[in-house]
Amino acid sequence: MRRVRTSSGATAVQVVHKRGRRVLGIEHIGSAHDEAQLVLLVAAARERMHVGQGELPLDEEVGGRPVGAPRVVATPSLVLWDALEGVYTSLGFDAVGDAAFKALVLGRIIEPTSKVDTLRVLAEVGVSAPSPATVTRCLRRVVERDYRGVLAGACYAHATAGARLALVLYDVTTLYFETDKEDELRKVGMSKERRVDPQVTVGLLTDASGFPLEVHLFAGNKAETTTLIPVLTGFADRHQGADVVVVADAGMLSAANLLALEDAGFRFIVGSRITKAPYDLADYVQAHGDHLADGQTIETTRVMGVGPKARSRRVVYQYVFKRAQHDNRAINAMIARAEKVADGTRAAKKDRFVKLTGAAPEVDWALVDRARSLAGIKGYVTNIAPEVMNGPAVVAAYKDLYQVERSFRMAKSDLRARPIFHHQRDSIEAHLTIVFAALALSREAQARTGLSIKKTLTTLRPLRSAVLAIGDHTTTALPHIPPDVRELLTHLQGGH
Repeated sequence: MRRVRTSSGATAVQVVHKRGRRVLGIEHIGSAHDEAQLVLLVAAARERMHVGQGELPLDEEVGGRPVGAPRVVATPSLVLWDALEGVYTSLGFDAVGDAAFKALVLGRIIEPTSKVDTLRVLAEVGVSAPSPATVTRCLRRVVERDYRGVLAGACYAHATAGARLALVLYDVTTLYFETDKEDELRKVGMSKERRVDPQVTVGLLTDASGFPLEVHLFAGNKAETTTLIPVLTGFADRHQGADVVVVADAGMLSAANLLALEDAGFRFIVGSRITKAPYDLADYVQAHGDHLADGQTIETTRVMGVGPKARSRRVVYQYVFKRAQHDNRAINAMIARAEKVADGTRAAKKDRFVKLTGAAPEVDWALVDRARSLAGIKGYVTNIAPEVMNGPAVVAAYKDLYQVERSFRMAKSDLRARPIFHHQRDSIEAHLTIVFAALALSREAQARTGLSIKKTLTTLRPLRSAVLAIGDHTTTALPHIPPDVRELLTHLQGGH
């Protein structure tokens, strides 16, 4: 190996292949313009030289420093980190201006775990991790500086970029705690998982795609119906002039809620539970018969509320054959349980089709017939005029509500928002803010790539860079990135 000074002042590093005194060829490795480049080229030349040929001794000095073989000192997942950081920035979350918060959000996406264990995740990824004390201070800043409000503003700006927001979806869920003690916030309440642990109620507002706009925290025993109005009125106050349609499930349906929505200037589509034939539907069936085609919608009106608060509401019913099959299977299972109660082989519980008015329990066949007549039918209450949105469009808008459920599932499974191990309200609020930011980033990544966030992580996390140390210098070697992964990265960057 030799070094040659070039006319430009650079140092060329070459490997000379010789047999005896005869030069068989000269391999040019590269030209160095500074000391660091020279160290790397010398190391590369040593790698290229054959065993037995002249080789730089390990104690030879270049630029006053010993040259040794390159060593791998770290293998960070920089491809994954840079990709997630790019989405974080594109959503406008850098407005928070807190590196520790960003680290906690991205760490939760990569591997959801406790705040302290997230430091281990960040170290394994190969990025600078905040100290435990910094994490504690960061959680305080999240509440004191209203990071969630900043993030919500960025999410709204993102959701409305290039088009106005036409539809918002709202639903609630519960998050439980690993404790038996209740307090003002953590209460035992109605749990969708039938748990008896103290919990909190979380209300999530999203756009039609399920991209989160706002998240709100309520006491665990607060009724779902009482969360809707404060969330929506607060949203309207923050975004004056936002003319949106609110979609919520049947749990939000009450005459008082709908009246409050109208008084606040909202248009709405709310699911309507049908446990017995409403008079408006019964009148329609009596006038037109009970035969309905698959996907057929029926338009009726129903008076809801009493006295001066009574309002005539538009109701859209839809019959779906597949839903009817599901309903009838459920009805058959309930009939079987009722028959066992009637013949004494099963203790009476809260069975739907059991009649207890006589001397002995019996199957209430009249109730069964009414249930059969409603199989496959679901109702939707709205204050939107038919000329603005017809029946099928109302049904289609309501079906978007499953996107909120998908976001909740992502928060609970991929991001492990529960159980919560914090016990003070500010810490719980900070935890929910981190989950909110991680959810927004995950939904955006999913929308850009068409892949689940889990699939994106399993694709990118194994792509490790290599940090090489040569003498006193280090350099980073990037991993080989296959074409399909490059395409994935292009989509994550917002490209097509």
